Formats: sequence, C-alpha cells, structure tokens
Amino acid sequence: MATPQTDTYHLLGNLLRFHARSPDTGGAYCLVETLTAPGAGAPPNRHPSDDEAFYVLDGTFEFMIEGETVTATSGSFVKVPNGAIHAFKNVGQAPGRLLIINSPGRAHDGFFSEAGDPMPAGTRELPAPSGEPDIPRVLEIGRRNGLEFLLPPAEG
Repeated sequence: MATPQTDTYHLLGNLLRFHARSPDTGGAYCLVETLTAPGAGAPPNRHPSDDEAFYVLDGTFEFMIEGETVTATSGSFVKVPNGAIHAFKNVGQAPGRLLIINSPGRAHDGFFSEAGDPMPAGTRELPAPSGEPDIPRVLEIGRRNGLEFLLPPAEG
C-alpha cells in the first residue's frame, strides 16, 4: 500500500488526523485524533467489520448508542458495541477533541481517507466551512468501505 501524502482530512466538520493506520499496526487498529466543530460530529451509522471506541480529550460530546444518549466530557471513554447504531455530536461551544480507535481499522482507514478532503500534513485548525457536503458521495464511499449511514429520508 502506498503511503498517503497526508495524515489529515476534513469531513463533516471534523478534522481527522491519523496517528496510526491499520497497515502500520499489522492490521490491529487505526488511531485517529479528531477536532470537531461545535454542532458537528458523525451521523447515525454502523459498521460490523470495525470495533470503535472514543476517548474525549477536550470538550463535551453527546453519543447516541442504540437509541441511548450518553454525555461525555474530558477524560471519558465511550465504547461502541460491534455493529451498534451510533452517532456523536460536539455539544460544547468550542471545538472538541477525541481519540478514536477502530479495530482492525481497515473500514475507517479507507472511509476517512477517501471521503475526507485532504489537508496539508500537520494541519491543526478547522478549515472555514465551504458549502454543503456531497452526502450521496459520502454514503457511497461509506458503503464501499463497510460503513452504513442511517440518515432520515430527504424531505420532498
């Protein structure tokens, strides 16, 4: 596998920086640090091929796991059961930071790298908003990588 040109991507109000990708760990896990804008996060999704856990470094987040809401602040650890429907949102007034571990991590490696906008290596600040995301593109990339997003039907 070729080494990516960057370790940092922007997706849905999250600045995702890889500390380790699945191939770097012998296929055991990927470790991503995420800076999340206020009000941003991840929509409801599930992925049976990757376990996922979150450690809150800074801020206040709400996690939804199988319909239950958990509020997590700095120092909190949140484990998502394998295949469970889950989402998270930064409910604070300032950007929040998470460490996300996915095991074995291949689904998230592929999804974040393909769906996210590549940022210059070492980027530490959220970019300015640049319009609406291409949701059908994100959904398709998720599907190809084993992530299923559960979005409400579009209003017509």
